[in-house]
Amino acid sequence: MSNKWRRFEILLPLQFNDGRDVPADWLAEAVLEIVDHFGAASYETQKVEGHWRHSGVIYRDNLVRIVIDVSDSVKNRQWIRKFKARWKTRLEQLELWVVSYPIEIE
Repeated sequence: MSNKWRRFEILLPLQFNDGRDVPADWLAEAVLEIVDHFGAASYETQKVEGHWRHSGVIYRDNLVRIVIDVSDSVKNRQWIRKFKARWKTRLEQLELWVVSYPIEIE
């Protein structure tokens, strides 16, 4: 097992910015894409509520979180960047929040 691990947390919206619901099967597709690539993912169904301002407009998002623990490699970071770009476009988002940080697995 690699001794360098990284956790990625991806926040996916439940609604498009115009208020339409994101189809539930799209969210499942995003999770399964990650599982197909990395072999595992955790999906938190509890809503995370986000508030943010863009060009003078305040937005409120309902989000779900996908958590992935993988070996910390350039290849994995590149895959996540491509995933983010693809889903940011598909979900019609101004931004798609992805954070990562090193972790230790005991």
